Amino acid sequence: MSAKGPRTDPDIDTDIRRNQRLISTSDITLENVRLGKLSADDLTIQRDTLLQQARRAEAEGYPQLARNFRRAAELTALPNDVLLAAYEKLRPYRASYFELLSLSQEIAARYDAPETGSYIREAAEACRDKGLLKPDDEQEVDMT
Repeated sequence: MSAKGPRTDPDIDTDIRRNQRLISTSDITLENVRLGKLSADDLTIQRDTLLQQARRAEAEGYPQLARNFRRAAELTALPNDVLLAAYEKLRPYRASYFELLSLSQEIAARYDAPETGSYIREAAEACRDKGLLKPDDEQEVDMT
């Protein structure tokens, strides 16, 4: 307790982080993983935690930070292979403009990730403006 009295934060009872198992960083060891004392859930941030942080950031006047938290929350639903493939396509000269647009639509629709879809569309625009895209198949053919 502080000098002001007990904390009266309305989020304290609904803070889902309080429902997660508490693990000391010193307990996060390869040995504990081998012994089965740690699971992936112990080391993975939860979607609800990120969404709660987004709401708090928005309420505190940090809309860009809130958007980043929402996008991170969306990414928790993507399988690792999809996430890594998307990352690879976002690297310079790895995907065409239309491949990135297709990727943005697929991720937004299939994984209910509108913030991430928007981010990929914005990246496609930026890459197009800076000339960092792989040429489209029809652009590769020289008709002269």
